[in-house]
Amino acid sequence: MTPWVIEPLASSADIDGILQVEEASFTNPWTREMYEAELRNEGTAFFYLARDNTRRVVGFCSCWRVLDELHINNLAVLPEFRNHRIGSTLLTHVLEHGHRLGATRALLEVRQSNQPARRLYERFGFTVSGIRREYYSQPVEDAVVLWRELPGSEKDASRRP
Repeated sequence: MTPWVIEPLASSADIDGILQVEEASFTNPWTREMYEAELRNEGTAFFYLARDNTRRVVGFCSCWRVLDELHINNLAVLPEFRNHRIGSTLLTHVLEHGHRLGATRALLEVRQSNQPARRLYERFGFTVSGIRREYYSQPVEDAVVLWRELPGSEKDASRRP
């Protein structure tokens, strides 16, 4: 049995936990206001949380479903919980959720220098579809655009890591 559980965001009270993970993971984290706006975007914006046995948020993934596409906005795990398959488990849940919602492909951007994240996504069958020049700030850096087909789509190239 894993020492954590993955579950959907239950209420705005969980934003504090998400912000702690954001601030420990990103140089330009999303703000409380951004997450509160996302919560009001029902039917499009979705969140999954990874909680430890004390119910502390140790990781999360946020995504949008737009028409037949799942856009993964943020996926992060607290540094002390990395390399324990929490990111993989979150990504699995999000991809399955997107498929259940009718998405046929998934898309995301990742910093060009973020090799651990790129390796994770590649294990899940994501491939490079483009570069967004100077997409990120603090520091300015290109984003690598990754995508993959989801199970059941015509071009399903999925693999289970």
